[in-house]
Amino acid sequence: MDLFRAAGERQRKKEAPLADRMRPKTLDEFAGQEEILGPGKPLRRMIEADRLGSMILFGPPGTGKTSLALLIAGYTQARFERLNAVTAGVAEVRKLIQEAGERLALYGQKTVVFLDEIHRFNKAQQDALLPAVEDGTILLIGATTENPYYELNAPLLSRCRLFRLSPLKRADVEAILRRALADRENGLGEYKVELTAGAMEHLLDVAGGDARTALNGLELAVLSTGPADDGIRYITPEIIEESVQQKIVRYDKNGDEHYNTVSAFIKSLRGSDPDAALFYLARMLAAGEDPRFIARRMIIAAAEDVGNADPQALVVAVAAAQALEMVGLPEGRIPLAQAAVYLATAPKSNAAYLGIDRAMADVESKDTGEIPLHLRDASHPGTKVMGHGKGYLYPHDYPGHYVRQQYLPDPVKDRVYYQPSDQGYEMEIRKRLEEREKDN
Repeated sequence: MDLFRAAGERQRKKEAPLADRMRPKTLDEFAGQEEILGPGKPLRRMIEADRLGSMILFGPPGTGKTSLALLIAGYTQARFERLNAVTAGVAEVRKLIQEAGERLALYGQKTVVFLDEIHRFNKAQQDALLPAVEDGTILLIGATTENPYYELNAPLLSRCRLFRLSPLKRADVEAILRRALADRENGLGEYKVELTAGAMEHLLDVAGGDARTALNGLELAVLSTGPADDGIRYITPEIIEESVQQKIVRYDKNGDEHYNTVSAFIKSLRGSDPDAALFYLARMLAAGEDPRFIARRMIIAAAEDVGNADPQALVVAVAAAQALEMVGLPEGRIPLAQAAVYLATAPKSNAAYLGIDRAMADVESKDTGEIPLHLRDASHPGTKVMGHGKGYLYPHDYPGHYVRQQYLPDPVKDRVYYQPSDQGYEMEIRKRLEEREKDN
């Protein structure tokens, strides 16, 4: 019977998805998450010392939450129980807690409960866990893709340590894929596989830091491709595309298409075409462009191309960048799109941009003289003796909080750097400056 059971287990493992078969067996095999699992980091120390407390693992799909929980099971001497919040009810939870209490009382053995998708537990279900977590009957490891501060009860959350798992770096995902290709026991090492130019890059682009997506795509690509005459299964970008069902975007982040697409995006914003702006934004995101790079370009565009024609544009662009940092992708595409549409439809002026360039040119190429005495710092008693601040007219003491006086050094006193346009709010700026010229 044992032989049959062992044989069945081997067959089950062989037929399991590649992503399941390639789960790390040791902490050293675990890819990424160095900020919590690196040498000397708190969670690693807890695991290696078998001094675990209840915890919540949260992060995007494919970042290793389940793999980490299973790793913990191998390191701990506690009984390891696994539940899924989608299928487990309150009755099942209470039964598990009762058994854990009996095990602790009779044998002194702790129970670690891994609850996947814990955010799907309602308040009553979470409340059923709370007493057992509080008194140490169980050690809870919850896994969720959602922000636990929004999805979990505060009392339960307060009794758990939170560990955030970040999307895997591109190099980490590639290392996982290459290990799968080389592993003859659990991976695809029994096949002769060669990824042609661009295939790995496309798979990594599609994965976006999700190891499960990458492994599933690789497995389907290899198993659905027959060997060539030389016995090698050649995996092309087109096969990857078919396997992951996501179109290849011709976009080399280090080549011409990168610069061409970025250029087209900026020029579409400048040209007030929101549809084109959204198209090129989508193209960059689909190709795996760093969204923070896109956000930075929009901040520049807000100042360079919109400027004071709509001062709110810069606020919107900065807010989109901040929102992206808070929510990440894929949701981060929405504030980016909002900002892109705002910039594209806003009135345009490059007056501030041209103005600073004119000023920089003078500063770098001319003898611009010294700062007028009346503008110099007069906060120190010694500076007043030198004439600093003498004759300075305080604008707030005058009607309209304005008074004409020289601010530029003598050699450039008549230079005009900022020339406001007749667009949007800048028209109001121009009118105000013209009225001051008339009044003085």
